[in-house]
Amino acid sequence: MNKTGQFQFTVIVPVYDEQDNILRLESELSSFLKTARIESCVLFVNDGSRDNSEQMLKEVCNRHDNMFYISFEKNKGLSAALKAGIDYTFSEYVGYIDADLQTAPADFNLLLEYAPEYALVMGIRTGRKDSFVKKMSSKIANSFRRMMTHDDAEDTGCPLKVMKTAYAKRIPLFTGMHRFFPALIQLQDGGNVKQIPVRHFPRIAGKSKYHLWNRLVGPFNDCFAYRWMRKRYINYSISSTDL
Repeated sequence: MNKTGQFQFTVIVPVYDEQDNILRLESELSSFLKTARIESCVLFVNDGSRDNSEQMLKEVCNRHDNMFYISFEKNKGLSAALKAGIDYTFSEYVGYIDADLQTAPADFNLLLEYAPEYALVMGIRTGRKDSFVKKMSSKIANSFRRMMTHDDAEDTGCPLKVMKTAYAKRIPLFTGMHRFFPALIQLQDGGNVKQIPVRHFPRIAGKSKYHLWNRLVGPFNDCFAYRWMRKRYINYSISSTDL
């Protein structure tokens, strides 16, 4: 049996070359798990890290009975890491946070308060501690995405989200899908979304994996992929079965 099924909430943490952040992640996530509103665990997804992240994650998980990991053979990107984490999650709710800890695991409790009522509860970063270029490119990309998707999400790039796992598992896989969680959830019957302000912090260890291309140009292209897919998305519900 998948061990996440023993918990109500699983936090997915994609990791790519974050060895300088691993021990901080262990400390902050451990603190959250002790105070979580519901019984929770952590699932690290090592996205083919080239540094010592994988070995450190194994050691962390050996120290905790509510932390687990899966590891890719080679780097596949954030969307693939999130999809794999969702595929390997069997708790009622699944969440997501970045390994850079620019958002606080403790703020999951703010989102979990609304999880029973919404298919997706997502954070809105307040007082962002990013560079001017990063904030501006994010603002432009968010505005264009809202125009294309009509998802009304103020900050889809905020890496603090809680979803009902049943909805998360129906999200189609494509590169860049992590930018479209609100729109992809809203495609589904009953896919309502709640947005909650959360704290934001500067990155203090490791290096950002984002640059102008994957913050701005890439999302523009992905919007057209989403529009194509939206017209072809299949919704169905089973009324009865004898399986």
